[in-house]
Amino acid sequence: MTDAIDAAPPGGWPRWQLCALDCPDPLTLAAFYSRVTGVPVAPRGDVAPEDLEWIELDMGDRPTLAFQRVPHYVAPTWPEGAIAQQAHLDFTVRDLDAGEAHVLAAGATKTAFQPDDSFRVYLDPVGHPFCLVLET
Repeated sequence: MTDAIDAAPPGGWPRWQLCALDCPDPLTLAAFYSRVTGVPVAPRGDVAPEDLEWIELDMGDRPTLAFQRVPHYVAPTWPEGAIAQQAHLDFTVRDLDAGEAHVLAAGATKTAFQPDDSFRVYLDPVGHPFCLVLET
């Protein structure tokens, strides 16, 4: 295997579409990330919130975040524990203190363990870790 990129495969390169987060209530978690990013939640039609299985942030034609109902969802434990994180999201900010105030007001929780001064780790309302990273 080489690091060189060869010709595109037939049909073109796959394009990243979205990252889906499992959760017990898709609409509530979508609303949290909408408050964090300022991106609106996509319209859900006439589906009642309790019947909603999937919803996305409305990023237009750009990759987005989606939220998928999992009936027996269990939050990951971070930084260690029985249920390891499978993935996490990073958001860049110009000022960590201002970014922190914003995500805490939106409903995030700051983790006790902070591994570095250039970023900070938080949990969303259902326990998914995410980071605010100082823009360089």
